[in-house]
Amino acid sequence: MDNQRNIILAVLLTALVLFGWEAGLKYFYPQREAPAEQIEAPAAVPAASDNASDRKTHTREGGLTNAADLAAEKKDLKTALKGGRVPVKAPGLSGSISLTGALVDDLTINRHRESVEKDSGPVRIFSPAGTPAQHFAQLGWLGEGIAAPDAKTVWSVAKGKELTPETPVTLAWSNTTGQTFEITYEIDKDYLITASQRVVNRGAGAVGVRPFGLINRTSKTAALDTWNVHSGPIGEFAGSVSFGPDYDDLAEERVAEMEGNAGFTGFTDIYWMSALAPAKGKAQGTFRSLGGGLFRADLLYAQQIVSAGKQLETKTWLFAGAKESGLLDKYEDMGIEKFGLSIDWGWFRWFEKPIFWLLLKLFEFAGNFGVAIILLTFVIRGLMFPIAQKQFASMAQMRAVQPKMKAIQERYKDDKQKQQEQIMKLYKDEGVNPLSGCLPIFLQIPIFFALYKVLLLSIEMRHQPFALWIKDLSAPDPLHLLNLFGLLPFTPPSFLAIGILALLLGITMWLQFKLNPAQMDPMQQQIFMIMPWVMMFVMAPFAAGLLIYWITSNVLTIAQQWYLYSKHPQLKAQAEKEAQDKARAAERDKAGA
Repeated sequence: MDNQRNIILAVLLTALVLFGWEAGLKYFYPQREAPAEQIEAPAAVPAASDNASDRKTHTREGGLTNAADLAAEKKDLKTALKGGRVPVKAPGLSGSISLTGALVDDLTINRHRESVEKDSGPVRIFSPAGTPAQHFAQLGWLGEGIAAPDAKTVWSVAKGKELTPETPVTLAWSNTTGQTFEITYEIDKDYLITASQRVVNRGAGAVGVRPFGLINRTSKTAALDTWNVHSGPIGEFAGSVSFGPDYDDLAEERVAEMEGNAGFTGFTDIYWMSALAPAKGKAQGTFRSLGGGLFRADLLYAQQIVSAGKQLETKTWLFAGAKESGLLDKYEDMGIEKFGLSIDWGWFRWFEKPIFWLLLKLFEFAGNFGVAIILLTFVIRGLMFPIAQKQFASMAQMRAVQPKMKAIQERYKDDKQKQQEQIMKLYKDEGVNPLSGCLPIFLQIPIFFALYKVLLLSIEMRHQPFALWIKDLSAPDPLHLLNLFGLLPFTPPSFLAIGILALLLGITMWLQFKLNPAQMDPMQQQIFMIMPWVMMFVMAPFAAGLLIYWITSNVLTIAQQWYLYSKHPQLKAQAEKEAQDKARAAERDKAGA
């Protein structure tokens, strides 16, 4: 089996994995119809208008991009953040809780900046209702025959002045029939808020209450939802993590009531997530479209009876922050079911987790994420080198038995069964395994896909510089050939945004193919000459970190080929001879015609 055919097969199989998996899942597991029965939970705010001007181009980062929205958000925040509020001050999160509705609606992530610029400020994840970037959480109750607090209720501070890891805060409100509702908020040093909801019944008789939590957000700030990375509703239901439905599907269905108990539910972007999880008790999850680009995730507990003189407590976790893998795993160990899988690792996660761990260790060692990617490439290619040696040895053996194989084919050309028996006997006598050359393909596909997902999803790579013009390895190469590397004032469309890294990728891949023996089939040879430049266009919009990996891998492959051809000179010599013979035969046929 030729090395070139192996490469083509590897590319085709990789494309099949990348593009065919999701299509297959949608075919065999289509979205179910929205249930007719809907559980009504209180809407915190009216839906926004669904004007064309509200629509935006989504980015991987998420957040507002429309200039008018950005200006309105800045203006509206000044107004919305006035009035009664409880400050939130923690190492991971800062902001405030509104006393109107007890809404957690003002949070910024302290450890991550809005942009690569150092003075860009922290990422805002929660924004009050009515602002362009609306995104907040509400904890409350549905009351059975009693008045329960809602989004307009003004709470009082019963305990604490500000929410910190050392000082919890308790908000309280009482109705006229003797029931007191309390919410105690606690926060850790990262991104987790624990809300303890208590109902104290001092009335004359028993009352029924149904605790709930909800997250309300606009899709204006959503990250780009692509075929390989989900942005939208997310949750753990009935023992498995559900990445979906997406915003468009939910807008059509209006309601998606998830089956089974919820381990957590909320909304995810590429790097950020807001989610609710039951810390005590069982709850069910529902996703809703409120219209106008607003969506809601509900966590609804079963109705419970609180007898006179008794109290009921429900505890819920609220996560609002960055999807840092180690931190999500820690929260999973604490009790949030399958929370670490909220990063969409995919079905190659058994390869991805070790690669991700190794990449972080190399980053700690090198101090530069780009250097860590290069070192990781060396490690992977080093581990694959013995397999590559066996592949080349197998290719040499296959070349050596080609004359004998052709003789068998000529001798038994009219008896295919006998021909196959003799060829298999030849393989056995010569110690040749015709399938051994395919092994590197099946090993490289999951490794490449795993690294692709790691670099695509890893927030640890976000805003990490490499060298020279590469200031963010998670973003595409910013310098493009068509605008003379930024000298001309326009940005080419993504499919024409060929940067320096994409060009280097095409050149190194072309050199790699050029080093291989010429193909006997002229059409196959033409494909190999075109493929590097096709891949240059395909890979140009990808993260710079992934292109650095692929370029480094190509360079190492070229060096590896030089070395292995020096160890197996007969392989290249015979391949070149066969190609020359084939070319001469083609010329003779052409001259005869």
